[in-house]
Amino acid sequence: MTPQLQQAIKLLQLSRLELLDTIQQELEVNPLLEEQLPSDSDEESPPEEGKNHPEEGAPDVPEVKEVKVEENARDDVDWENYLNEYNTAWAEVPHEVRELPSLDNVTSSKTNLYSHLLWQLNMSRADEIAREIGSHIIGNLNDDGYLKASLEEIAETTGYPLEQVNGTLELIQNFDPVGVGARDTRECLLIQVKFHNLGGTIVEEIIRNHMRELEDRKYERIAKDLSISLEEVLSAVSVIQGLEPKPGRSLTDEETIYVSPDIYVFKVGDDYQIALNEDGLPKLRVNAYYKEILSNKDSLPENAKAYIQEKLKSAAWLIRSIHQRQRTIYRVTESIVRFQRDFLENGITHLKPLVLRDVAEDIEMHESTISRVTTNKFAYTPQGLFELKFFFNSAINSVEGDAVASESVKEHIRNIVKKEDVAKPYSDQEISNILKKLNIRVARRTVAKYRESMGILPSRKRRQPYGNAGQ
Repeated sequence: MTPQLQQAIKLLQLSRLELLDTIQQELEVNPLLEEQLPSDSDEESPPEEGKNHPEEGAPDVPEVKEVKVEENARDDVDWENYLNEYNTAWAEVPHEVRELPSLDNVTSSKTNLYSHLLWQLNMSRADEIAREIGSHIIGNLNDDGYLKASLEEIAETTGYPLEQVNGTLELIQNFDPVGVGARDTRECLLIQVKFHNLGGTIVEEIIRNHMRELEDRKYERIAKDLSISLEEVLSAVSVIQGLEPKPGRSLTDEETIYVSPDIYVFKVGDDYQIALNEDGLPKLRVNAYYKEILSNKDSLPENAKAYIQEKLKSAAWLIRSIHQRQRTIYRVTESIVRFQRDFLENGITHLKPLVLRDVAEDIEMHESTISRVTTNKFAYTPQGLFELKFFFNSAINSVEGDAVASESVKEHIRNIVKKEDVAKPYSDQEISNILKKLNIRVARRTVAKYRESMGILPSRKRRQPYGNAGQ
């Protein structure tokens, strides 16, 4: 494959942000490529009649066939035709020009767990040895704030006695956030109990000696073992629920990533319409200065002419590839809408089984092209925001022989659990029996697999026999 063809394939699988980065890089290295501002006129390069231009809008998209790339570059290219064809903007929505604030005013660094604890260590009255040991301890904490290395390993690494390492760990366990530096959940909760002056209470006793019964919600057994009333156990459980089992997650430097959809699906009347999200994507064209130079190319030196022609090919190919990328996304989404109309109308429980081959045959493209187009692309629909790959599901047989999408089955399981009696939650076999009544044939082990993938606890841990105490 030529570099141009490789670039066209690469653009298909880029996310929206990656596409913007690629365009920006090309603008920096290719002098013939420039961004057209809203104030610029398009009159100098009117679109040719009969050609498919991005400005023509979505209605023409379904008529576009998959691009067949000619890999052999020719020297006798009609450059004037290239300029006329690719000197127009490929994006419909005008690019809004704003005066951006200084970078110094918009960048900031967030405090993470490591830096927060290290700052407290340096601000403490610890000596140099304790600070050295403490830095090793802090460096071995995971994102939840738990110590993942043993004290023996830290003692061996630092060369200091185990007693000194243990004393430094106790110092760090008094730092903020409360519970940091623990080696397991029990120790984490006990540190917090001590901080809240609950030592010697029922709360501490339950955490120290009855964690298994607490996890299984066997409150009667706890009450019997401690010779206390059930109400006292439930009161202690409510206090334990207010503790933080993962203290480190309150301090993270990870930024929230907001997804911008590549395409919108709107319901208009009884039909659905598709609109590409081209907001913010730059409008590209060939620099007018080089257009004037090429009009007098006979007077150019051979090396200059070859350079300009090479860059012109690159610019034209990028514009064509971006154009085709947008059109392909449109066609794939249009096909998905045809297959998944019931989902758009009624939600996830009506999602149909769908494989890449179905869409590929529908729009006469290769399955690999469909796979690339649906990677990291998101569609905003009346049912919410979904990655295009979400609409492709394996099939599960129903009782009557029809096929049901796996995601639809998961949604049914989620709804069954949501509506169950919290005092007597359904077992996996009972959920399987309920699904059978809904014309969905799913074995108990499949229910368990789907339940675990959705983070739903087994029935014995979902049981809430005493109101909100088990939540």
